[in-house]
Order: sequence, then structure tokens, then C-alpha cells
Amino acid sequence: MGTGEQPPSSAKPVKASAGGAGHHSRNQRGDKVDKHPGAVDSSKADGHKKSRSRRRKGGQGRKPESEQGTTVAAENQGQRQHSRKRAEPATPAELWDISQFDVPPMEGKSRFHDFDLAPELMHGIADLGFQYCSPIQAQSLPHALKGSDVVGKAQTGTGKTAAFLTVIIDDLLKNPITEKRYAGEARALVIAPTRELVIQIADDAKALCKHTDLKIHTLVGGMDYTRQQRHLHNELVDILVATPGRLLDFCGNKDVYLDQLEVLVIDEADRMLDMGFIPQVRQIVRQAPRREDRQTLFFSATFTDEVRHLVDQWTFKPVTVEIQPESVATDSVTQHVYLSSTEEKYTLLYNLIQQDDVESMIVFANRRDECRDLQDKLQRHGIKAGLLSGEIAQNKRVSTLDAFKKGTIKVLVATDVAGRGIHISGISHVVNFTLPEEPEDYVHRIGRTGRAGKTGTSISFACEDDAFRLEPLQALLGKEIKYEQPPAQLLLMTPELPPGPRRQRPDGQRSRSRSSGNRSRSPRA
Repeated sequence: MGTGEQPPSSAKPVKASAGGAGHHSRNQRGDKVDKHPGAVDSSKADGHKKSRSRRRKGGQGRKPESEQGTTVAAENQGQRQHSRKRAEPATPAELWDISQFDVPPMEGKSRFHDFDLAPELMHGIADLGFQYCSPIQAQSLPHALKGSDVVGKAQTGTGKTAAFLTVIIDDLLKNPITEKRYAGEARALVIAPTRELVIQIADDAKALCKHTDLKIHTLVGGMDYTRQQRHLHNELVDILVATPGRLLDFCGNKDVYLDQLEVLVIDEADRMLDMGFIPQVRQIVRQAPRREDRQTLFFSATFTDEVRHLVDQWTFKPVTVEIQPESVATDSVTQHVYLSSTEEKYTLLYNLIQQDDVESMIVFANRRDECRDLQDKLQRHGIKAGLLSGEIAQNKRVSTLDAFKKGTIKVLVATDVAGRGIHISGISHVVNFTLPEEPEDYVHRIGRTGRAGKTGTSISFACEDDAFRLEPLQALLGKEIKYEQPPAQLLLMTPELPPGPRRQRPDGQRSRSRSSGNRSRSPRA
């Protein structure tokens, strides 16, 4: 059904997921085409209104309907009455038993076994080999699984994605909806700043939901709108993962409805603030149930006054957990800072890639043009290198990440914004071709390696221009950074660079081919 088409007066129900029975479509105004059997008309029986959007364990935080404001959620809740009944597990219990996943207790460690999670979820956790919780998981799960809002200060690579997905999936499995549901009504929503991060979160959710019937949908820009719309119309939406702008497009076209949300996750709030997405997120939150009537899980790597203000606005009596950045940056990653001139940087990078212990590498630079030039130069030297930046089309970004995961591409050159969405295990090296302008980005960069209990290596090239960035970086890490002279083998002369094609500028004029670190200009005639 297209965006501008009028749906039929009664849409055909589709197969229900574990989260609910068949669903129907809505009309263009967002009104339901038909009511569930036994639904109460709010105009005739206000006293029978029942909010189904938040199941606060123990009923905490719930106010009588008479005290609720005139939000979108409050207006619509009176038209809907869905009972919640426990459904049979999607996978019969006899096919898998928790005894098949034996994880011995360990002092100072929390196991996923310790949280009485749904068997289907535990089966997925077992398949992924997750045994002991990371610090963010161990601190947040006891509170979040009881229904409390959680505010987490944690960088990427700490296991926060698995933490909030565990909460969502366990909640949806233990509290299924057995009556009719409608197309586009999401039960849980995860908002993330980049397309890559959305896709990665959805992939993680699908892995954890392998033995359930829960339906996961992604909404991102740069992908076919009609295809995403068709999926929303044909399947129920249990978990929706989206970037803010594309989500608002679907909400505006009445393809997605947020007034039945039970769990809202805001991931990487500081990055969304930096990217200017907060006004869009505000519009999204306004369409969700009130903070008292939903569970909100809020994560940010840094907490400025602006981020704290968002926490105050969007969460209800949250529990705060904090993972210090230095534990992320130092425990599993060996860090080196090589002093170099600007001209030596590419030589260091080229020779570093040739080392036997380099299995896969991400190279970070601060500017798009610098990343573009680096990738071009590496490819001309015969190195299979991919490029990730905001100017790359989404289908190309997805194919590049897939090639990097498979090992077809050994080196990935990325900007900070694009790099935040890279969640791939097994990356052996991260190189800071230029040190980041914001100290926190250093932690995010090197967090691409040393993940999931593995070790990694971070190497930064520091020239004279980078010197002023080292002091605030040391302050953030709480330790002195030792500078090193690069090993002699990394300063060996690189092979002569083959000529590259001249680039075509957007205005049709040809521009000079540039290469990072070594720019030459021919004398004018």
C-alpha cells in the first residue's frame, strides 16, 4: 500500500508473532478501521479507559487516567483495550533446556543465568556464547528487568546494546499481547544516530531473538522507503530500530504509531546532540506514552549539562549506572602514540599494514576529504581498502561493511560519525591518522578493537598539529600518555605510488589529485 493510498475498510489479519495476534491497518487519519471485539468507546465510558503502554512492575509510577494530560498517547489509549495473557513459548521447551548451557558461578561476575530470563532468550544468549555479564550489563539488568528506567554512561564496546536488548526481549516475551494488533504499532523502539548503528543493533536483536517469533524492523535513510513501508504493513512490529529523521517520515505518513510503546531506548544521546538530531527526537518522544507509562533506557558516552537536561525530561526516577572510560580504553587495548611529521604519517600507515600481526584495521581521520584521499592512496598501492563517511550512499556503506566483516577488505578508512556505527568483533588494530578534536572520540575510536573480551592495538600518529589535543586526552583517561619514536621498519620507504585518475569536481572542472601527507604543486607557466 502506498503512502497516499486509502487502505481498505478492514485489512486482512496477518500471522501473529509471539508478541500478539493478527493485526489490522488504520485509515489515513490514523483512526482504527475497526475496533477489537469488546473494545470500549471512550466517548461513552471514560471510566473504562485502560493504559496498556507501560507495565510498571508493582504498579509504580502509574497515575489514574483522570490525572493524565492530553498527550497523543492518552487520547488514543481510551480507544484500545488489549488484554495481556501469557502465550506459549515460540520454541517448545523440550527442544532446548537451560541445563544445556552450563556456566559455572564465578566470584565477582554476574551470569545471564542469574536473572531468570525467558527460556527462548536464554537459548539465543547460549548460541552467541555470552556467559558472564559485562560491567554495564551487570549493573543495569537488575534494575531494568524490574521495570525501572535506567540511565547508563558507557562507551561503545561495553555491551550496552546486549543489555538493553535483553531487557526488551525478556519483557516482550513474558508479557505477550494475545488480542488483535494493528500495523505499525511498535512495542519497543530503539533510536540511534547513524544508519550503521541501527543496522548493527537490529542484527544483534535478530540473533538474540533467533528462537522467538518477535519481529524486528529497521527504518533508516538511504534505503528504499517503499520496501520498508511494505514490511511494516505485512508484519507486526515488536522491536523497531530507527534513525530519528526516517522514523519521523514514517510517523508523518501514518505508517508507524508510537502511542503503544512499552520500552523506549535512546542510544548515544550525546552523539545525537552533536549531530543536531535532538529536535527530531523530541518530536518522537512526544508521540510516545508519558514517561511514567513507559520504560526508558537512556545511554550516552558523555554527560554534559544538555544531556542531563534530556535525562530529566525523558526518564522517570531512573537508576544511573556508570562505566568509567578509562576501563574501556586501557584494559583490553594496547595503546601507542608515535611521534611523526605530517609527511611521515602515510609511510607509517603503509608499513604498519604490512605487518604480520595486522589482521584487520580501521583508520580514523577527522575530515571526509582526508579519508577519501587515504583510501585512494592505499588502493593505488594495492591495498584493499574501504571508505565509510557520511557522503557514501547507504547501499555502498552496507556492502563495504559486509566486505570488511568477511575479510575481503582488510582496511577501513572512516570518519568519527560513520565509525561510531561499526560494531564488528575481531578488529586487530585501530589507527588514529589524526587525533580527534574531541577527547571522547578517542575512546570511541579505540573501542572498535579489544571487544568482547579480546585484545586489540591502538596506534596514533601525533605530529606538531596534534600536540595540543594530547593534554585533554590525558585528562579524560586519567593517565599520562607516553610518546614513542616509531620502529625503524615502519619508516621504510614506500613503493612508488602509481598515478591515479583525476577527480571530476561537481561543477564539471577537473581537480588536482591529492594524497594525504604528500602534496606537490607544479609551478605555473
